[in-house]
Amino acid sequence: MSADPFVRVERDARDVVTLTLDRPAAFNALSEGMLAALQAELDVLAGDETARAVVIAAAGKAFCAGHDLKEMRAAPSLDYYTTLFDRCAGVMLAVQRLPVPVIARVQGIATAAGCQLVAMCDLAVASRDARFAVSGVTLGLFCSTPGVALSRNVGRKAAFEMLVTGEFISADEARAKGLVNRVAEPAELDAEVERLVASIVAKPRVAIAMGKALFYRQLETGIAAAYEDAGRTMACNMMDAAALEGVQAFIDKRKPDWR
Repeated sequence: MSADPFVRVERDARDVVTLTLDRPAAFNALSEGMLAALQAELDVLAGDETARAVVIAAAGKAFCAGHDLKEMRAAPSLDYYTTLFDRCAGVMLAVQRLPVPVIARVQGIATAAGCQLVAMCDLAVASRDARFAVSGVTLGLFCSTPGVALSRNVGRKAAFEMLVTGEFISADEARAKGLVNRVAEPAELDAEVERLVASIVAKPRVAIAMGKALFYRQLETGIAAAYEDAGRTMACNMMDAAALEGVQAFIDKRKPDWR
């Protein structure tokens, strides 16, 4: 096994962290090693109060081809598969639970659990030549866990069609269905990601952290409870210094000073 890290970590002067899946020869498959490396980096970021945003990128031609099928087939057992999918779910939930926005930068194919990873990111920017599929069904393995994320991003019928056919959709189709936010020409992918990042880091971290947590909580509850939770969150947010400054700046017709 290579001593090189599965995930490269970069941090810029704004505290934007980029996690790059770095097994291009294996199409950045979510092997046991890749899952462990991603979990470790996400655990660090969960306690990092200075990070402002996270970009999940990938090296090579593929974003992520899903689980490592050779590894999965080497020693089949129910206990092994249960543990593997539990670990994968842990990584996916860790992405959603980070207090900062997570953006998928998709430059190639994202299939099965790779498509799941895109769906679990808060935002996604795709190259126009990227393609997406939950193609396990073509091997006789319904993409059940990717279906959890997919069905929370796109409409039911669109999600189910992808799951039962395993067919690829284009980046433009993914945008139309709600799986990705923006599509850019390959040469403009980084610039488009940067535009999204710049808009995020210009806002107060505390407001975004509170808002992200509430956004996902309310999705999983009834509408009355969602409004109650949202009201409490906004009241707490309004008492924060950043919100008080922002509102006062609006009243004063000036730019807010969030230093």
